[in-house]
Amino acid sequence: MRQKQQSIAEQKKRKAPAMVESDDEVFEYSRNRESGSESDFVVRSVIKLDRSLLIDLSLLRIGSMISEGRYKSMPVAIKMIQPNKTSALSPDRKEKFQREVTILSRVKHENIVKFIGASIEPTMMIITELMKGGTLQQYLWSIRPNSPDLKLSLSFALDISRVMEYLHANGIIHRDLKPSNLLLTEDKKQIKVCDFGLAREETAGDMTTEAGTYRWMAPELFSTVPLPRGAKIHYDHKVDVYSFAIILWELLTNRTPFKGVQSILIAYAAANRTCTTTTKGDKP
Repeated sequence: MRQKQQSIAEQKKRKAPAMVESDDEVFEYSRNRESGSESDFVVRSVIKLDRSLLIDLSLLRIGSMISEGRYKSMPVAIKMIQPNKTSALSPDRKEKFQREVTILSRVKHENIVKFIGASIEPTMMIITELMKGGTLQQYLWSIRPNSPDLKLSLSFALDISRVMEYLHANGIIHRDLKPSNLLLTEDKKQIKVCDFGLAREETAGDMTTEAGTYRWMAPELFSTVPLPRGAKIHYDHKVDVYSFAIILWELLTNRTPFKGVQSILIAYAAANRTCTTTTKGDKP
């Protein structure tokens, strides 16, 4: 594959809905899908972001791997929210994007990937520091059937627990802690948490259910009875603690949790407190 770099700024030449600057320095973007009018605002389709969080697209270069690039000559990671125009995405997806950018821009911790900026048009993107060590999942796979050194495993576990302590103290639940969302530094000595797409602020009321990845999803996040779309249930930051426990087990054993069991069955069994496994020794 050629190492040709493409400027995302070139895409700006395409006709796209305008971004409107409001008086309070917040960018608002919306489009009426039926009329195509850029002046007709639809409340549910609005993305509101502080303009200081938006990057200068003319300074962004996307490399041969779309997940990597350079911004202001600095290596960066690029999370593209589907390779479609923002105007084509659902209001719910736009809302999740806005929430992820808002949370990432607020959190400051040595074990959380550094947020650099975001873009709304022509495609929604989130730019963060580039972690050259890959994911914890990739690292564990690369050393199987061996397990990480115990001291290193405990060091990784402490990194994750410090992030949880910080997030929970600030009223934030990650809701999708898993090895593929844990990035390693180039020397593979430190972990940083990424992907806040499902993260949200903890509330005293109910929150949406079935958020996360089944193998690492806490029982209280999964409903064993049919619920209407968008239905909410009560849970708190402890759902992250459950996910952390599964990850800790993986660090110590380097096995796949609930190996051989379909993901949906794992969640159902966990919710009913009847976890089983088809492979002896593979259940945490």
